[in-house]
Amino acid sequence: MISMNLKQLRKANRLTQEEIAEKIGVSRQAVAKWENGETVPDINNCIALANLYGVVLDDLVHHAESEEKVGIRPKGKHMFGLVKVGERGQIVIPKKAREVFNIRPGDSLLLLGDEARGLAIVRNEDFLQFAQDVFHAQRYEEEDE
Repeated sequence: MISMNLKQLRKANRLTQEEIAEKIGVSRQAVAKWENGETVPDINNCIALANLYGVVLDDLVHHAESEEKVGIRPKGKHMFGLVKVGERGQIVIPKKAREVFNIRPGDSLLLLGDEARGLAIVRNEDFLQFAQDVFHAQRYEEEDE
């Protein structure tokens, strides 16, 4: 699994084995052996590779496209599946998404929209905190001038 993932990620990032080797401090031959399945990288090199490609370490090591039907996801990005919009516009947020983002019954969510980019759902408290942080940052910049 890891050998296929390493080759797929390298090609998706349009890098050569030499470039990968240089970036993480190993030989090109080591990278070639990992991709051919002759050897596997040690844990430190796996961590370096996951960071280089911006993926979760577990996905780098265990992801199997034949099972998932989707490539390795970028770190912090999720695909929770499809939802259907009900007659009155309601959607059901998948359980896994509710768990990952700690969404509980009664929480207030803010729905944002951009006609060119789509919809986003944000916890109301998180959005208010973000807005407050922006306001304070701007105020401090004005005081420093």
